[in-house]
Amino acid sequence: METRSQTKLLKNEETVVLELEVNIDFDGASRAWKENKKYMGNGTYKYICSNLKKDGKICGKSCYKSTDQCWHHNKMRTRI
Repeated sequence: METRSQTKLLKNEETVVLELEVNIDFDGASRAWKENKKYMGNGTYKYICSNLKKDGKICGKSCYKSTDQCWHHNKMRTRI
Protein backbone atom coordinates (compact mmCIF):
# COMPACT_ATOMS: atom_id res chain seq x y z
CA MET A 1 0.00 0.00 0.00
CA GLU A 2 1.29 3.43 -0.93
CA THR A 3 1.23 6.38 1.41
CA ARG A 4 0.06 9.84 0.31
CA SER A 5 3.62 11.10 -0.01
CA GLN A 6 4.62 8.10 -2.14
CA THR A 7 1.62 8.70 -4.41
CA LYS A 8 2.65 12.34 -4.87
CA LEU A 9 6.17 11.27 -5.80
CA LEU A 10 4.87 8.80 -8.40
CA LYS A 11 2.57 11.45 -9.92
CA ASN A 12 5.46 13.90 -10.20
CA GLU A 13 7.61 11.31 -11.98
CA GLU A 14 4.86 10.53 -14.50
CA THR A 15 4.37 14.16 -15.50
CA VAL A 16 5.83 14.82 -18.93
CA VAL A 17 6.77 18.38 -19.73
CA LEU A 18 6.68 19.47 -23.35
CA GLU A 19 8.55 22.64 -24.16
CA LEU A 20 7.19 24.37 -27.22
CA GLU A 21 8.76 27.33 -28.91
CA VAL A 22 6.67 30.47 -28.43
CA ASN A 23 7.32 33.22 -30.91
CA ILE A 24 4.94 36.15 -30.38
CA ASP A 25 5.45 39.56 -31.94
CA PHE A 26 4.03 41.77 -29.17
CA ASP A 27 4.80 45.02 -31.00
CA GLY A 28 2.91 43.85 -34.08
CA ALA A 29 0.01 42.60 -31.97
CA SER A 30 -0.16 45.94 -30.15
CA ARG A 31 -0.18 47.86 -33.46
CA ALA A 32 -2.95 45.65 -34.83
CA TRP A 33 -5.02 46.07 -31.65
CA LYS A 34 -4.66 49.88 -31.74
CA GLU A 35 -5.55 50.06 -35.45
CA ASN A 36 -9.28 50.68 -34.86
CA LYS A 37 -8.95 52.70 -31.64
CA LYS A 38 -8.25 56.29 -30.64
CA TYR A 39 -6.06 57.04 -27.60
CA MET A 40 -8.05 59.12 -25.09
CA GLY A 41 -5.29 59.61 -22.50
CA ASN A 42 -4.60 57.99 -19.14
CA GLY A 43 -4.34 54.53 -20.74
CA THR A 44 -7.86 54.54 -22.17
CA TYR A 45 -8.92 53.91 -25.77
CA LYS A 46 -12.11 54.44 -27.73
CA TYR A 47 -13.19 52.57 -30.86
CA ILE A 48 -13.24 54.58 -34.08
CA CYS A 49 -15.51 54.27 -37.11
CA SER A 50 -13.73 52.31 -39.82
CA ASN A 51 -16.16 53.11 -42.66
CA LEU A 52 -14.78 54.82 -45.73
CA LYS A 53 -15.66 58.42 -46.51
CA LYS A 54 -16.40 59.64 -50.04
CA ASP A 55 -12.74 60.55 -50.57
CA GLY A 56 -11.69 56.95 -49.76
CA LYS A 57 -10.15 57.67 -46.34
CA ILE A 58 -11.22 56.02 -43.09
CA CYS A 59 -13.80 58.07 -41.15
CA GLY A 60 -11.94 57.96 -37.80
CA LYS A 61 -14.72 59.49 -35.67
CA SER A 62 -15.58 57.96 -32.30
CA CYS A 63 -18.15 55.16 -32.39
CA TYR A 64 -21.75 55.88 -31.45
CA LYS A 65 -22.93 54.20 -28.22
CA SER A 66 -22.44 50.44 -28.52
CA THR A 67 -22.18 50.29 -32.32
CA ASP A 68 -19.11 49.89 -34.50
CA GLN A 69 -19.84 53.08 -36.47
CA CYS A 70 -19.98 56.82 -35.85
CA TRP A 71 -23.33 58.59 -35.52
CA HIS A 72 -23.36 59.62 -39.19
CA HIS A 73 -22.62 56.16 -40.63
CA ASN A 74 -24.96 54.48 -38.14
CA LYS A 75 -27.76 56.84 -39.23
CA MET A 76 -27.04 56.08 -42.90
CA ARG A 77 -27.15 52.33 -42.23
CA THR A 78 -30.61 52.57 -40.66
CA ARG A 79 -31.92 54.40 -43.74
CA ILE A 80 -31.07 51.52 -46.06
